[in-house]
Amino acid sequence: MEYMIRLAQCHETFRVPELQSVATAVGVDLEIVSYDEFSPYCIVKLQNDEAARALISRTILAKDISELWGQGTNYDELHADVRKRTSHLWADYHGIPLAFALYGFCGKRSQDKRLEIIRSFAYMGLTGPIQLKNPPLQFIVMEKYVSDSEVNILGASRTKEPRQVFLGRFIAKSCRDAIDKYDLKKRQYISTTSMDAELSLVTANMALAAPGKVFFDPFVGTGSFMVTASHFGALTLGSDIDPRSFRGKDEEKEKGKNIKANFKQYDIESKFLDAFTSDLTNTPLRNAQLLDGIVCDPPYGVREGLRVLGTRDGKVIEPVMIDGVLNYYRPGYIPPKRPYGFEALQRDVLDFAVRSLVPNGRLAMWMPTSNDEAVEFPVPMHPNLEVVAVSVQYFGNWARRLMTYRRLPDGEVSDISKGRSKADERGISADELNRFRRKFFARNYEITSEAKKAAQ
Repeated sequence: MEYMIRLAQCHETFRVPELQSVATAVGVDLEIVSYDEFSPYCIVKLQNDEAARALISRTILAKDISELWGQGTNYDELHADVRKRTSHLWADYHGIPLAFALYGFCGKRSQDKRLEIIRSFAYMGLTGPIQLKNPPLQFIVMEKYVSDSEVNILGASRTKEPRQVFLGRFIAKSCRDAIDKYDLKKRQYISTTSMDAELSLVTANMALAAPGKVFFDPFVGTGSFMVTASHFGALTLGSDIDPRSFRGKDEEKEKGKNIKANFKQYDIESKFLDAFTSDLTNTPLRNAQLLDGIVCDPPYGVREGLRVLGTRDGKVIEPVMIDGVLNYYRPGYIPPKRPYGFEALQRDVLDFAVRSLVPNGRLAMWMPTSNDEAVEFPVPMHPNLEVVAVSVQYFGNWARRLMTYRRLPDGEVSDISKGRSKADERGISADELNRFRRKFFARNYEITSEAKKAAQ
């Protein structure tokens, strides 16, 4: 059966990958029949209404789903298609309280015209009373006009009438309301690097968070990914090289502000396993396939260079006994750290995922990029990981990408010939170890220099 999904007008490159991931998570067969990045309307094939409800019940970047009763480039075509597809169903809905709604994308209708359009479906013979609040039967007329993006990017011409029209029988709303529930403005404990609620929820969907699964964030910070993965039922744990990020600083501890406060706020304390101090290269986790999902937003190392535990020259520092206590057991001990390359970080995350994920487990990792890489972006790859999707969020000259991988079962390998194979450059400065950092500051220097010249 064909269904119409109304998508949110944001994060276009995330929308289809999220739908496909949710379908995998809830165990339904999904076929994308028609999708256009310039349109909020996506036609899909699903087994039945139950599958449609299951799919939409945890989708973030969609608004609702309806059974598709007809489509056309104008209303004559739409009415003909409705008769062809659904005339045998009309008798099943006689006498049921109902309502009609009309949505226009990039176009408006007057109230009189809206009523005229709704009355044009009178031939279906639906005799039930009108019930505007929570009707058991609701039909949605959807219109698509030429958008600004199509005019500016594709050179399309504007029209007074819609280019496409659809009729759908409403099935269910999505769980998009969760964005407001987990809004960072309402959260007990956050930092400047906390991922916003919408993309945190999408990341959890991409990694297939679900009850009975164990999820891990090796750069946990204030726990945005852990919270949203737990929202979908996963058990979560995390680590961070700086324990103050999840424990809270001294003044925050006094106010009870830490990562546990977030789980308590949303009544999901039972989903929180633990958070501990560690970096990815020195993790205390057992070297075994224990995790169902890894979600992370690694540190970019732009303002400051990346660091991991260790010494610059690789020498082992012998422990020192102070007042009968080893120095690394004393309060306030700060372990030595060494510079770390961003490419090395990506490689180590992939290696860790291969060691730790169960077969078909997923890694969802964010990564900053410059937009000049958009054409042939060199995705970090590993022979034991399959790239499921790469979605992009743009910020003018810069962007960040969510890369989703699937851990292949033992014995299967993926083609990594198109992936990034560049090794780390030798060097000890942050700029030498981070290609994105170099581009970031070089671009900012150019902008600043141009601004100064303009001011003179």
